[in-house]
Amino acid sequence: MTWDEVINNPFLKDLPFKIETNGFGQILMSPASNRHGIIQSEIDRKIYNLKKKGTTITECSIQTSDGVKVADVAWASDEFMAEFGEVTPYPKAPEICVEVVSPRNTKAEIKHKVELYLAKGALEVWVVNNDKEISYFTHAGQIEKSKIVPKIKL
Repeated sequence: MTWDEVINNPFLKDLPFKIETNGFGQILMSPASNRHGIIQSEIDRKIYNLKKKGTTITECSIQTSDGVKVADVAWASDEFMAEFGEVTPYPKAPEICVEVVSPRNTKAEIKHKVELYLAKGALEVWVVNNDKEISYFTHAGQIEKSKIVPKIKL
């Protein structure tokens, strides 16, 4: 199933799940908790208030080598938005992709998503745990703090 077919399918329209696909075109669904959504909103607001440029995107779909993955929050520069606008899914990852870890996420799953986003061009991937602690990853590996939004704190 293509991403266009997924997002236009009336049966999938109002499901209370985050929907992604894998490399075989199969649909993957994850139930969302209110805590997860609250953390997403907090990250979105903090990035927006600190950057004052670019665009924050919640539920940002990105075409990867393992299907379409949906970053919980992303930040895209004005240059990225000028090039890709509202293309769905993005063929390239925005500069920052954020994953909010849910209790059912495995470490291997999160590590895989970090690798996929970096491979698609993300400059940083943030992983936020249930205690709202952020781990930052770049192509060089884990770093102490974000170079793009160095003053972020949840």
